[in-house]
Amino acid sequence: MMIFVYDHQRIIMTDRVPCGTHVTAAYCRNWMQKLRRKMHKDLLDLLGDGPVILHEKARPHLGKVVIDLLSKYEWEVLPHWPYSPDMSPPDFDSFHKLKEPMRGHCFPSLKKVSAAFTRAIRGLNKSGTLYGTANLPKCWDAIIEKQGDYISRRIVNNTS
Repeated sequence: MMIFVYDHQRIIMTDRVPCGTHVTAAYCRNWMQKLRRKMHKDLLDLLGDGPVILHEKARPHLGKVVIDLLSKYEWEVLPHWPYSPDMSPPDFDSFHKLKEPMRGHCFPSLKKVSAAFTRAIRGLNKSGTLYGTANLPKCWDAIIEKQGDYISRRIVNNTS
């Protein structure tokens, strides 16, 4: 399992959840504390207006320790429907782009997969082809227009 943090142009932080580890509210809280430290160290521009958090409504994200931490940090959380792949930037933007360079390869170990994945993320960040969060408003408009029905990635990304 992976956790992604985007800004409007790139993936700024990832977490590869160790095998056998359960993602609990405490895990999420600790991870958000790491994210905040990283932002204070390397990404001060993102703290200016206050981060806006979009995460699915998984139980760990709704835990009291997470909600309290987000409130303490004064980070806005965007409300949305229960899990919808049409609204998740990784699902409609980065996953297919991350999988493409790995397609057809067989990896002998988790370490090799992780290294390939890291290279793919660096390549996407360098190329500037991630636009998932920038397209969220278009995505939400399309979902509203379709009254919650499935929307095609092509509609959101303006491709044919």
